[in-house]
Amino acid sequence: MENVVMPDFAINNVWVIISAALVFIMHAGFACVEAGFTQSKNTANIIMKNFMTIAIGSICYYLIGFALMYGPSIAGLIGWMTPATIPANAPDAVLDSHVNWFFNAVFAATCATIVSGAVAERTKFGVYLFFCLVMCSVIYPVTGHWIWGGGWLSALGFHDFAGSTAVHAIGGFSALIGAKLVGARAGKYPHRGTVKTIPPHSIPLGALGVLLLWFGWFGFNCGSTYSGTDPRLGLIATNTILAGATGAVGAMGYSALKYGKADVGLTLNGCLAGLVGITAGCDAVTPLGALAIGIIAGVVMLLAVEFFDLRAKIDDPVGAISVHGICGALGTMCVGIFAVDGGLLYGGGFKMLGVQTLGVLTCIAFAMTISLVYFGIIKKTAGLRVERKEEIKGLDAAEHGISAYSNMGIFDQL
Repeated sequence: MENVVMPDFAINNVWVIISAALVFIMHAGFACVEAGFTQSKNTANIIMKNFMTIAIGSICYYLIGFALMYGPSIAGLIGWMTPATIPANAPDAVLDSHVNWFFNAVFAATCATIVSGAVAERTKFGVYLFFCLVMCSVIYPVTGHWIWGGGWLSALGFHDFAGSTAVHAIGGFSALIGAKLVGARAGKYPHRGTVKTIPPHSIPLGALGVLLLWFGWFGFNCGSTYSGTDPRLGLIATNTILAGATGAVGAMGYSALKYGKADVGLTLNGCLAGLVGITAGCDAVTPLGALAIGIIAGVVMLLAVEFFDLRAKIDDPVGAISVHGICGALGTMCVGIFAVDGGLLYGGGFKMLGVQTLGVLTCIAFAMTISLVYFGIIKKTAGLRVERKEEIKGLDAAEHGISAYSNMGIFDQL
């Protein structure tokens, strides 16, 4: 989210508020994807997690996160100002400071909700809620300061326009730590060397979620101009839809070749992978570059899902690690290859690619370290996951005393 100095203060504010509202809608998309790709007995729990992510994330980012992200920089490492204080607008401000906070608050919550899907169906409700606090108060604001708040990566020329790393890779690799430490769902790996597929309960719900996310992504990327009159808006929107499209095509085609049939879930995730991949460089590459990034992300996502599921034995019910973590890192590094100004393919040499790689690795390392500390401490003390009998029965009943589908109780009584 790189500020562009434009004179149209009122237009900018309206544009960014609308864009932030589109990003807010993406949380409905995340809820639908996670609920659709998992078992029906956990749907109410998933809805509660995604709903409370916005509530907790907004509060934490207001009280703590915004100060650390956009306050005056301390050695390029962290911002600082009085918590819960949004500074007054500068005389030449491009955007109202409250609008800036609002836009970033919905981004912060997105980081946290990525983790929700990877640890779904076996993690205690309270464990996830406290992680939202950590993500929105520490992980996102600190790495966000490095990238967008005038920190050391910004000074090096690191380019992550709308957050392939700052949002998606951070969330995805935090999810990797959470999924690894909480362990696989009951019955996922029943015998040594075998993997059981736990089918999604509602492909239509998952597809609706992906379409909502794709819709909201135009606010995610186009709103990051911070300007309603920015001449790059058309290019950014074009690159966004093209990368999502080729991500879907790439995943569909590869799954059809490998498995004999086009896989619906992988195709849906391929679209998301393409969107994640283009987010860093949506302003910096040509539409042809966006087509290439999308299809690469779609195929790489599928390979990553296979690796984590079959080889690493890390159970990720929705593919969040592969879609957001792997493709977020990949998309950010692709800027160093496909960017018209400084990219490897345009005669820029390896300098930009080196900076992009350094930024990706350091941000991921920080996010994984904080996540490891949090999940590690909780695992050793209160415990990360529900009791096995509660997991088998479903988190809806165990954690909330309700079923998302009222007719489920009829079968329990037969």
